[in-house]
Amino acid sequence: MTKPILAVALAAASLAAASSAQAGPDAIRIGVLNDQTGLYADFGGIGSVEAARLAVEDFGGTVLGKKIEIITADHQNKPDIGLTIAREWFDVQKVDAIAELTNSAIAIGVQNLARERGRITLATAAGTTRLTNEDCSPTSFHWMWDTYSQATGTARAVLQGGDKSWFLLAADYAFGHQMASELSKTVQENGGTVVGQVKHPIGSADFSSFLLQAQASKADVIGLANGGTDTSNAIKQAAEFGITDGGQKLIGLAVMISDVHALGLPSAKGLIATTGYYWDRDEGSRELARRFEARMKRKPNMVQAGVYSAVVHYLKAMQAAGTDDGKVVAEKMRALPVDDLITKGATVRADGRVARDMYLIQVKTPAESKAPWDYYKILRTIPADQATMPLSESKCSLVKKS
Repeated sequence: MTKPILAVALAAASLAAASSAQAGPDAIRIGVLNDQTGLYADFGGIGSVEAARLAVEDFGGTVLGKKIEIITADHQNKPDIGLTIAREWFDVQKVDAIAELTNSAIAIGVQNLARERGRITLATAAGTTRLTNEDCSPTSFHWMWDTYSQATGTARAVLQGGDKSWFLLAADYAFGHQMASELSKTVQENGGTVVGQVKHPIGSADFSSFLLQAQASKADVIGLANGGTDTSNAIKQAAEFGITDGGQKLIGLAVMISDVHALGLPSAKGLIATTGYYWDRDEGSRELARRFEARMKRKPNMVQAGVYSAVVHYLKAMQAAGTDDGKVVAEKMRALPVDDLITKGATVRADGRVARDMYLIQVKTPAESKAPWDYYKILRTIPADQATMPLSESKCSLVKKS
């Protein structure tokens, strides 16, 4: 690590520590580590911090007689900065758990640190299935979505609707590669074909050449294996080219409602995606959304709602375990059903993945939307057993093979 980067990382960690109201052994400390200023700032960002605070308030602010504190830092999408902050939190600030973890490379690194130290990680934004597969940990959890749920769940649902030919736009790094690989496998195994694929640099501003290739392929479906502003830019430019108006379906594999809000319905209409949370699905979802919006002036997305759910479950497990020991709390987290405002009846598997129903959605047209944030039509429920990688295929050492 260069000296300037190290200095920035240490400064970020110090600022995060200074933001805490209280330090020491009489507090349970949960860190929210994510991108707050860059490509994925709308994925979670400050909204994830507020979601964690809501969870703590709902729990009553204390657990096992200790005050619960939320601290936060911006890892700037740089693994060296993220890992420096995580080490500072674990080793100096005595942080008990780290949540959110946008950026798969950072999430894997922090998860490895947490495993060594017996601390908890609660990944709600990182997509890679490595977190519960090759790199699984007894103290780490993957809460809302992963590349399998987005690629496999979405592809199966769309293929069942009769759209068989696909063209893929993938971000040219590990997340995009894995998403595209899993999507291609699912399409082919379910009777479809991938007629073309193109990789684009992360942070692309101009998708015109990629989209023109996709349009020229005449594929039924164009799958976007990317996220954040890359997805938003691709969707916006696809609308400018009239791609969905021409009959091709646009599938976003890591789309958040915040992306749709930023784009506007004229650009995003017709987009198909998979989500684990939609604010208007049921009364519990609406209640969380009302309280979140009062603070953030916007509805929560899947990542932010996932932070709320994960923190609530972590605190419930700690209370039930009667200790803040990370390894013991992790065992209790796997034993308890996930039950909160947005999740009913989900389970935590041996590999740390939360097995939950997901929802195939389509973005409404401007004429269909009746109010601000009234953006989604839920097309169907994707059952938990279809939305999560089968344990029989897992490479996780925690999974017992029969």
